[in-house]
Amino acid sequence: MRRLAAVVVAGVLTGAVVPGCATEENPGDPLQVAATLEPARPAVSPAQSSDLPGVVAPVGRASSVVVAGGRVAVAVTDPPSVVGFPLDALSSGAPSSEPLVVALPGPAERLVAAGGAVEAVVPAGAVVTVRPDGSSSSREVPGGPVDVVSVGGRTLVAQREAGQVVAGDHAVTGISSPDRLVAVGDRAVVLDRPRSAVFDLDPSADRPGAGLRAGEGATNAVADRFGRVFVVDTRGGELMAFSANPVLMRLRYPLPGAPYGMAYDAGRDLLWVTLTERNEVVGFDVSGGEPVERHRHATVGQPDSVAVDPGSGRVFVASGSGQGMQVIG
Repeated sequence: MRRLAAVVVAGVLTGAVVPGCATEENPGDPLQVAATLEPARPAVSPAQSSDLPGVVAPVGRASSVVVAGGRVAVAVTDPPSVVGFPLDALSSGAPSSEPLVVALPGPAERLVAAGGAVEAVVPAGAVVTVRPDGSSSSREVPGGPVDVVSVGGRTLVAQREAGQVVAGDHAVTGISSPDRLVAVGDRAVVLDRPRSAVFDLDPSADRPGAGLRAGEGATNAVADRFGRVFVVDTRGGELMAFSANPVLMRLRYPLPGAPYGMAYDAGRDLLWVTLTERNEVVGFDVSGGEPVERHRHATVGQPDSVAVDPGSGRVFVASGSGQGMQVIG
């Protein structure tokens, strides 16, 4: 079993400049370590050569997958749409009925469970609510929306182009690229991919709180039931965990293979992470102080996103190259 890498955190970065961290291009930013900010991306997967567990449902190029309202929903980029499969139709293997397809005004970057509905976040300028019966409604959201989360009864929307997180008519500004939002109690943690950093976020504040570097190229984040925020460093090949308010790094764990997609099963305390460089998905028991690998499966090619059904524990891996959605378990 891999052992947890030791971590010592001396403090939290705020507005102070940390020697050796800022660049000549932006000397006032203690989290910027490169002259050119380039967000990490999923690795290009090799050809799939292993026998796959489970079954594969045919869908197009997928950007996100989520379980909500008795369905598993997949965001497909061409044509832009949400494709929904009833969970019971997948219970015995391949889908037993035609999927529900809801058109979108543009490709969705993110699907988020919102009660029984699904929120499709479309960077072209909309958040579309897709209900279990197939009905939908769209609200215009400017500024390049890329993620939504509910915090304390308020809906927060990350606007990448505008560099802010909005809650109703209030905006938390000063975030160069708010790419992912994670709810932690009555606050949130925001992940900035280009800077590979995480920040505390109070929805009532005007500016984000303290921030910390998150490896060399962090891409995705998810919270567990203990209030920890797990983050994958795709470029550096690590799994990290942070506490919030204040944001502090709690663990670093080596995870080679370009980790990218993430999903958390609260009932089983299993954290699922896809490895796009290896066409694998790994399940870690995170109930203790360090992750313990419990499962490892071969996946469809380009496994950019993953979701888990909290009832059955089944895992859904969606391919970003159009090789389908794999159902494991």
